[in-house]
Amino acid sequence: HIASIAPQNPGWGIDLCKTHLAQAHAQMAKTSFGFEEPQHSPGFCLWQATVVWQRLIKKAIEPYGVAHAQFVLMAILLWIEEHHKQSTQAVLVKMSKLDKMTVSKALNTLSDKEFITRIESPKDSRTKVTHLTNKGRALIQQLVPIVEAVDAQFFGNLEKTDQKQLTQALALLVE
Repeated sequence: HIASIAPQNPGWGIDLCKTHLAQAHAQMAKTSFGFEEPQHSPGFCLWQATVVWQRLIKKAIEPYGVAHAQFVLMAILLWIEEHHKQSTQAVLVKMSKLDKMTVSKALNTLSDKEFITRIESPKDSRTKVTHLTNKGRALIQQLVPIVEAVDAQFFGNLEKTDQKQLTQALALLVE
């Protein structure tokens, strides 16, 4: 059939190619994603920023034998103690946004390293109150300025007003 059309319509091949190209272009324009480019996705950008930031934190605290989640829990404990509040595993889960199992494992490791103690709550025998030991307090007080310096360098690419807006926006997302 094509051979019979070709001699009568000399431009048929070009038109056919243009049609196929237009269809291919339209097909390429259709995507499984709601964004034209990955960098337009807030979730993907947050993922990338988180990975880069966590890598920097890990590099800074790894020489001290503490994982990032352990650092976060110790920093929360320091904050709680400085504000004369009581810390339970439930409080640590709520503040850190880590899951219960991760908090439990991290607390066990921190206890084994003698950075924290866990004692039965005088109010509820099913609950343990967690405290930093002197060894743990000394370590976290050493690590906080190191991590804050990493934060200052990482977030330093943003103006102070942008940093404040980012912090406020992130706080809204985790409420």
